[in-house]
Amino acid sequence: MAEIKCLNKQHPLYQEDLNTILGIKGIEELQGKRFLITGASGLIGVCLIDALMLYNQQGANINIYAVGRSKNKAKVRLGEYFGNEHFHFIEQDVREPLPADVRVDYIIPLASNTHPLAYSQYPVETIEINVKGAEYALNKAAECGAMVLYPSSVEVYGNARGSDVFTEDYTGQLNLSTARSCYTESKRVSEALCQSYISEKGVDVKIVRLSRVFGPTMLMSDTKASSQFIVKALRGEDIVLKSKGEQFFSYTYVADAVAAMLFVLLHGEVGAVYNVANDKCNVHLKDFALACANVAGTNVVFDLPSETEKKGFSIAMQAILDTGRISNLGFKPNFDFKTAIERTIKILG
Repeated sequence: MAEIKCLNKQHPLYQEDLNTILGIKGIEELQGKRFLITGASGLIGVCLIDALMLYNQQGANINIYAVGRSKNKAKVRLGEYFGNEHFHFIEQDVREPLPADVRVDYIIPLASNTHPLAYSQYPVETIEINVKGAEYALNKAAECGAMVLYPSSVEVYGNARGSDVFTEDYTGQLNLSTARSCYTESKRVSEALCQSYISEKGVDVKIVRLSRVFGPTMLMSDTKASSQFIVKALRGEDIVLKSKGEQFFSYTYVADAVAAMLFVLLHGEVGAVYNVANDKCNVHLKDFALACANVAGTNVVFDLPSETEKKGFSIAMQAILDTGRISNLGFKPNFDFKTAIERTIKILG
């Protein structure tokens, strides 16, 4: 079994990714601002912080308050910034109130259990992290006049009716009879909290509903199917598909996801919801697996999942996001699916 290297943040392709993020319209408005980011050590958090810290090298003077449950994990993922005057790490559980003395301009509560094994093993924790994390982020925003960018999920739409595409006003079909609803329902409640804080407390909140995100800042422990395909490719192993692979989903490369989030932060309307996806990354699960295998020179094999694995799996067969609203706002993603897969594996390889 090949050993997977840690993310090489100096890899030319990753540096290109970060500079692509910094190329969005209006990025200069973030200069001198203060960010509080929970889930700082996750897939999106690391890429977002890397981009903002790179901007600091260009004189942006952005202060980042990064929140995570484990300082040791954060040092592995973000260790190069410890000791930097613009980076402040706060070790705490997001189910507790955020520090009273922190005053910021923007809050992005990214902390969440976002992979199937966590859903199946820790459904109660999953609900608490999402709902309490949103509540305390919104409370902090109310205290210091910050704007919240809330990262929601394609999961809030539930199951598609036939070949429906999810627009932001789509209500979907949800199944509450399984523990996996812990994620979908807590994200929906968190969105409701956002709208309630806007109405009752005057907090500025913008919401992005993220499609399935992948990229080189992924955690190797992530049990999502797409992440495991990438891990297998990196190890030079055959890719195991736990179904026929007919699921048809929207995906987004992490650099495009972060760029879209900052774009909405800068240009979106308060109270509005924006789907974040890339029409060029709408693929069937089997084609995701095949793309990874093709880059690695391996094969795709089919294997039935265990009962424990099944508990965390989405039963959705189609989840395609309509991107008209964010496109009309002026945002365009940069990386098509084939390019994004190749970049991910090259950066991590």
